[in-house]
Amino acid sequence: MDVMLGYLFPGQGTVRVGMGAWLRRRPAARERLDEVDTLLSRPVSPLCARGPLDRLAATENAQIAVTACNLAALAVLEEEGYEPEIVAGHSVGELTALHAAGVLGLADTVRLVETRSRLMASVGAVGGMRAVMGLPVEDVEALAEAASAPGEPVVVGLENAPGHVVVSGAFPALDRLTELATAASKIVPLVVGNAFHSPLMAPAVAGWAATVAAVPMLEPLVPVVPNVTGEPTMDLATLREALVVQLTGRVRWTRTVAAVDAAASGVEVGDSKVLTGLSRRAEARCLSMADPATLRRLAKAVAA
Repeated sequence: MDVMLGYLFPGQGTVRVGMGAWLRRRPAARERLDEVDTLLSRPVSPLCARGPLDRLAATENAQIAVTACNLAALAVLEEEGYEPEIVAGHSVGELTALHAAGVLGLADTVRLVETRSRLMASVGAVGGMRAVMGLPVEDVEALAEAASAPGEPVVVGLENAPGHVVVSGAFPALDRLTELATAASKIVPLVVGNAFHSPLMAPAVAGWAATVAAVPMLEPLVPVVPNVTGEPTMDLATLREALVVQLTGRVRWTRTVAAVDAAASGVEVGDSKVLTGLSRRAEARCLSMADPATLRRLAKAVAA
């Protein structure tokens, strides 16, 4: 196969009722979803299919639902004979990226996402996240610094794309930042359960670090671009550490997309078009597996 593909796996901000429905029409994906359901302490497929949305979007369910769909979409690509040149995942999507690179087995991937979602949900609601549109990341960093106060931090949690920066932190600090950010074109509150990728996630770190340290990992078969560095690596120690740092650290997605695009054509592997949209903002190539035409386009590229 001559077509060079970079796999991008979406994160928990992409959940919606009905997710995974198109995947169930593909035998390989249906088998993978059923397999994931049996590995979980409670099947997630019924929640994906029927909701309700508030339960599906809750941290303890959203991360699992997205991972199940990511793994199912990956199974379709495997069935079609595709292999990635390079992989990355947005936030919790990094776990599926590590599985796609051969670092994590399927059962361990599912166990890790279940543990991660439980630990992060157990922190208790301490804050939120807002997307700041139309400003460079340096300006948003300065605003976050100005809006923070003792015990009320706000930081840049996600560098999603040029002019699309997500801040994460305590609600009073988010309100102050919103007032200060008069030059932003738009500020959008995100429907998430907490202040992810911020210092407020610190209570979950010890449990997560112990879990990651204990899980068996193999050397990656292809480069992985961790969120916290945005640099491709084949070093297992770096990947393991990045998975822990990511809980409170920044997702450098703009840099990640550039690294993947330099090596291969991007494919968003899941039931989402969010990363495809972010890639386009960054002028990077990306097709979404949620678009029925994508498999046809890939087949055409191979034939050419």
